[in-house]
Amino acid sequence: MTTYSNLKYDHPFSSNATGTGSLTLISSQTASASTNISFTSGIDSTYDEYIFKFINIHPSVDDASFQFNMSTDNGSNYNVIKTTTWFQAYTSEDTGGGNLSYDGNADLAQSTSYQPISREAGVGVSGANSDDSLSGYIYLFAPSSTTYVKHFLGVNNYIYSGGETNSFNNFLGGYANTTSAINAIDFKFSSGNIDDGTILMYGVK
Repeated sequence: MTTYSNLKYDHPFSSNATGTGSLTLISSQTASASTNISFTSGIDSTYDEYIFKFINIHPSVDDASFQFNMSTDNGSNYNVIKTTTWFQAYTSEDTGGGNLSYDGNADLAQSTSYQPISREAGVGVSGANSDDSLSGYIYLFAPSSTTYVKHFLGVNNYIYSGGETNSFNNFLGGYANTTSAINAIDFKFSSGNIDDGTILMYGVK
């Protein structure tokens, strides 16, 4: 009988094993008072799955929503039609009180608008405190397919310093409703700049 004791040593956990994969860092960009961060190369048929990781993304202004959109024309336009869903959990430093809720104001229904990663403008990451930031990731599946729509999902956590300091854990998912290949992705805040932070793009074999 196979047990954990022998499985952990004998199972070939390599990039060639069925059900496993290896990450390849394709590119990395660090913001410095940047209007946006765009990836306009490297998204192609080489990989069936891409991961975008955001590390300590910090806005230049208060109450700005971090968001993204995709392109089918190498970044000339970021206007792909999307249908998405979005929910969040939060708790506060001061009281420990919190909630879990679906937010219909952060989802899209056949829209070309940018998809919020943090909550919509007015409730987003606060830039008032220098240590506030957002970190997380988005998975994009089979962007080069010309047969199927393009699914994506993501998780992130950010600090909001409003009346009290809260930790927001956000979950989003949806699909780009196009059979054209997605070949570029753009990240920006709903207002102001990306003051600081790094976004890394990985391919998954």
